[in-house]
Amino acid sequence: MAPGSPTAPVPNAAEVLRTRYTKRLPARLEDLTGPTQGTVGLPLHVAWSGRRSFDMDRPRARMGLYRTVLAEGQREDLETFLDRDLLIGQWPVLRTLISSVIRDAWEDAFAELAAARVSAA
Repeated sequence: MAPGSPTAPVPNAAEVLRTRYTKRLPARLEDLTGPTQGTVGLPLHVAWSGRRSFDMDRPRARMGLYRTVLAEGQREDLETFLDRDLLIGQWPVLRTLISSVIRDAWEDAFAELAAARVSAA
């Protein structure tokens, strides 16, 4: 590179990830119409390693499904596998189990989740 030539700033990893997760968000939480009971099998593009089947009637398994979908799912996956009421109800604990980048993207986009965070504190 020639001296004095302008260079574009390089975004840090957190900014890149935040942009990626923000683009995946549903338009509204009401679009999350996933199952609330029974056994749910995730497709390989979401659960590409480890567990792929989750019993929604078991809180720990359900939390595992939500963590996986939030981290790896595309918008369609979020809408298909997450349920609005379950997400809000689990959010005070779930937010501590996911990355801060995912947590901040969701809380910045949805006041209901930010409120759930405050009410749990």
